[in-house]
Amino acid sequence: MKKPFLLSAIVMLVSLMAGICFAGPAKDYRIGIVTPTLSASEDEFRGAIRVAKKYPGMIKHISLPENYQEEQETAITQILSLADQADIKAIIIAAGYSGILPAIQKVKARRPEMVVITAPIWDDPDMMVKYIDLCLDTDWVRRGITIPEKAKKMGAKTFIHYSFPTHMAKEVLAKRRDTMKATCERLGVKFVALNTPDPKTGAGSTPMLQFLSEDIPRQIAKYGKDTCIFGTNCPMQDVIIAQALELKFIMAEQCCPTPTQGFPAAMELEITEKDAGDFDKINAMIAQKAAAAGCTGRLSTWPVPVGYFFPEFATEVAMKMIEGTLKEVSVATLSPLAKDVAGVDVYFEKMKPELNNYYLIVMDSVFY
Repeated sequence: MKKPFLLSAIVMLVSLMAGICFAGPAKDYRIGIVTPTLSASEDEFRGAIRVAKKYPGMIKHISLPENYQEEQETAITQILSLADQADIKAIIIAAGYSGILPAIQKVKARRPEMVVITAPIWDDPDMMVKYIDLCLDTDWVRRGITIPEKAKKMGAKTFIHYSFPTHMAKEVLAKRRDTMKATCERLGVKFVALNTPDPKTGAGSTPMLQFLSEDIPRQIAKYGKDTCIFGTNCPMQDVIIAQALELKFIMAEQCCPTPTQGFPAAMELEITEKDAGDFDKINAMIAQKAAAAGCTGRLSTWPVPVGYFFPEFATEVAMKMIEGTLKEVSVATLSPLAKDVAGVDVYFEKMKPELNNYYLIVMDSVFY
């Protein structure tokens, strides 16, 4: 009577051990991820939550103060608290804020071996690379090439750039506009730069959005449906995409390329809390709405928000750094890891030729 019980026990033990071996050994370290709050920056926050679910027990996620600009000392203290925990071997800061470098300097003074990845922060790049193992950001200027090139492939003969004076006073945005113009000239696409009312002065966004609602139909009547419209301001995207659904022009990419900018409002998508980070499902919903509007192939963006992508990608890089399997940071070593996370090719370029640990990215697109 005991033999069947013993045999069953052995089978259960072997199965359990096989499961443990298949899952791999537990990590003996943790990784800290720093983001804004959910309300301050949804993508980074949800990206960190996704990583915490992917690696249960390994991730310590903290959120910086809601009013970061007025509470930078609190933020520095929070980041330093991660360095005080001996089992935390890497800190990833996906915040998009400036003024964080002093915290990193203090972390490195206490824990020189700590892996620190910013994805991104906006302090002085030449100072950052002295203290940070890897710096990541979007290649905002290079998008001045990639967006018109994509628009041309989508059939654009005209490229309209909507902006306003306070935006064009920003060097990176002006440089991107100039790059877009030069790219359009190279491609044989007519480039048109138009100013809207400035939302940073006067009555806010309302006059700007009203102007777009009235002017876009005029421009499409003038240049035809094979026109790509690009706006430099986030609130513009709701109007641009809604007008694209009606007028059938091309929207190759928003100012911040993500399925969750402009599309949900313009298409009246019902995205539940459960589906908020499911970009395969969100992209399928957008494609279905585009098809219903007769706009298939006329709308595009990046398949996941860069803010959602960076926490997971940076975690994968940090793990390999900690475990010694990433011997050097380079395009060759980063690209395969990025594709595994994003599901599409991600292209890396050094911010400056002499900076070996500061990379800017652009991502392949999803077409609806």
